[in-house]
Amino acid sequence: MPESAIRVTVLGDSIAAGNPGWDPNPALREREGDNPESQFQFWAARRDPRLHFRNCGVGGETVAEIAARFDESVPGADVLVVQGGINDIYHGLSIEQAATGLEAMVRRGLDLGLGVVVTDVLPWNRGWPEAEPKIRRLNALIAEFAAAAGVDVLPFHDTLEDPDLPGRMKPEWTADGNHPSVEGHRRLGELAFHLPRDWETRA
Repeated sequence: MPESAIRVTVLGDSIAAGNPGWDPNPALREREGDNPESQFQFWAARRDPRLHFRNCGVGGETVAEIAARFDESVPGADVLVVQGGINDIYHGLSIEQAATGLEAMVRRGLDLGLGVVVTDVLPWNRGWPEAEPKIRRLNALIAEFAAAAGVDVLPFHDTLEDPDLPGRMKPEWTADGNHPSVEGHRRLGELAFHLPRDWETRA
């Protein structure tokens, strides 16, 4: 790996994994698809070749389940991307507890000296309209704790929200109403992803 490489761990659920077009687990790719372009990481790395991603996304996981994999996911990383929350909403779990769990991962990453960013939660076409106020509430809590911790929020929600259909992704930006399409991941990687804003000065 070149000396200038920036090692980025993305810890999250199916959005991080790239489902339904990709999965970091080779045993699951036969089911999920084998198109590496179905990851926002692919497009972010193409834009900035210094980025070397470790995809630690597992489909279907809640924030607590994602957090349980923290210690195995961060060794060797320079930057941590924390992503999750939609499965807590799907299962009717506490939005406040999901936010607390995401914040705990952010703060653990900072305590380790990592550069840290957190994503907000995408619109959910198949869960609309019932899930929309819950997503907006969770995203507000993410913005609050991120500001308090001094980390950036990657604007996944607004990058894929259809301006003509609030609370939903544009049809061409979603593969199935739940997950981004390749075009959706391209937008996330090219438009929404960025390193911590102080990265160039601290690195």
